Amino acid sequence: MFWYYFFKWCPVTQYLQTEIKHLAFIQFRNGRLTCGTQFSILLSCVPSLSRYRALTLILTFLLYTSFHLSRKPISIVKSELHKNCTSVSELATIASGSGGQQPSLTPLHTDLDCSWKPFDKSNYKQLLGAMDYSFLCAYAVGMYLSGIIGERLPIRLYLTVGMLTSGLFTCLFGLGYVYNIHSLGFYVFVQVANGLVQTTGWPSVVTCIGNWFGKGRRGLIMGLWNSHTSVGNILGSLIAGYWVSSNWGLSFIVPGLIIAAMGVVCFLFLIERDATSLKHCLAFFPLLQSYDTELLLPRESVCVPVQPVLVVKSESKPTAISFTGALRIPGVIEFSLCLLFAKLVSYTFLFWLPLYITKAAHLDAKKAGDLSTLFDVGGIVGGILAGVISDKLGKRATTCAVMLLLAAPTLYGFSMISQLGLGPTTGMLLVCGGLVNGPYSLITTAVSADLGTHKSLKGNAKALSTVTAIIDGTGSVGQYHWSADLKDYIAILKLPKYRNTI
Repeated sequence: MFWYYFFKWCPVTQYLQTEIKHLAFIQFRNGRLTCGTQFSILLSCVPSLSRYRALTLILTFLLYTSFHLSRKPISIVKSELHKNCTSVSELATIASGSGGQQPSLTPLHTDLDCSWKPFDKSNYKQLLGAMDYSFLCAYAVGMYLSGIIGERLPIRLYLTVGMLTSGLFTCLFGLGYVYNIHSLGFYVFVQVANGLVQTTGWPSVVTCIGNWFGKGRRGLIMGLWNSHTSVGNILGSLIAGYWVSSNWGLSFIVPGLIIAAMGVVCFLFLIERDATSLKHCLAFFPLLQSYDTELLLPRESVCVPVQPVLVVKSESKPTAISFTGALRIPGVIEFSLCLLFAKLVSYTFLFWLPLYITKAAHLDAKKAGDLSTLFDVGGIVGGILAGVISDKLGKRATTCAVMLLLAAPTLYGFSMISQLGLGPTTGMLLVCGGLVNGPYSLITTAVSADLGTHKSLKGNAKALSTVTAIIDGTGSVGQYHWSADLKDYIAILKLPKYRNTI
């Protein structure tokens, strides 16, 4: 009974049924079906198309939510890998310097007691930064390759393998706590491997959405859909924060299991829409406007003319575009450079904001993680607004430019206003999240889909994954270089004269 209902409602099974309808349309084209049968088959495609669109939208939303959910724990756990032992170290130094009776109480000893090796040394900022560099560098390099590979492999299988391996490496990081591993090389290797396999996600899900949805309201739809980035960050912060103080290994293991489970769901239910049957259904929609009266008449002699309808093109299957060919599409280079600056700011907040709050406001890791989610809440609103405005105006570049110009003074004001207390900090996080993640969301979704289906491609849809990977990969280069600077700023916050400013 279970398997009966499983296969009955499984989208893949229903998709095969749609393929059977495609065979019926071949008979329709050859004039072997009655008009009543033709009309019933035509109408049956309408709910199928809407159902598959809704399924793809929801499923890809959940899939990429799990990707960001598994990236977030490292920013939450940083403050636990190296706790704030400054006050204890200062007391130990004073005691040993004044000739006290406790010479064994040294700063090194206190660091060993309250931090996790190898992040217990004075150069912990460089070590924590090295883990970020490892992930971001591998992600930036792998993204350029991922788009090219994704154009040549089935998206469903490619995405499934990426999610399963990403879950494996995320869990491996958490197992470092379970098995008491203190090797920096182990954690760097896990970050590099995870950065590479995580590149399978973005080009794949954007290609699926671009295949199913046209350009009409793409900005609004993708603005809503791209909130998965912020939702994943929020859920990742809450899940990692729940265990960070008691068992930070679970902060990685639980998200790793979630993304692996979503990989299985992807394998069972994702439909990439590499089908011709639904396109055939759409090809007949103009006939409903011209022949709707005749189709409703109960006469066997009335039949829909098929001569003016082009159902199937007998051309060869389009080949995947090359890397240089994708670069020659107008707008790809320009928007890639724009995303370079937008993404570097967004990922600086992603990786370092909880630690910044911990050092500046003296909050524990869980409270800092919860407060950092406000930046992502603002990002959800900003992404939707950017999509709506760009759809109304029809000017995606102008929308991005205005929001980024407003973001520059807002980010500068954040460093000053956040010193006034928790209330102003909350408001500024929301505003900064909206202005930074708005254009970031628009470029990585609607703009990438527009360029991947640019008119210069003459209908070749085999460029969407490569274009998406080029744009997002260039943005990842920016996030890799910029994250190196913030760790030094956070170090300043540990000085006494800065600690009491918030």
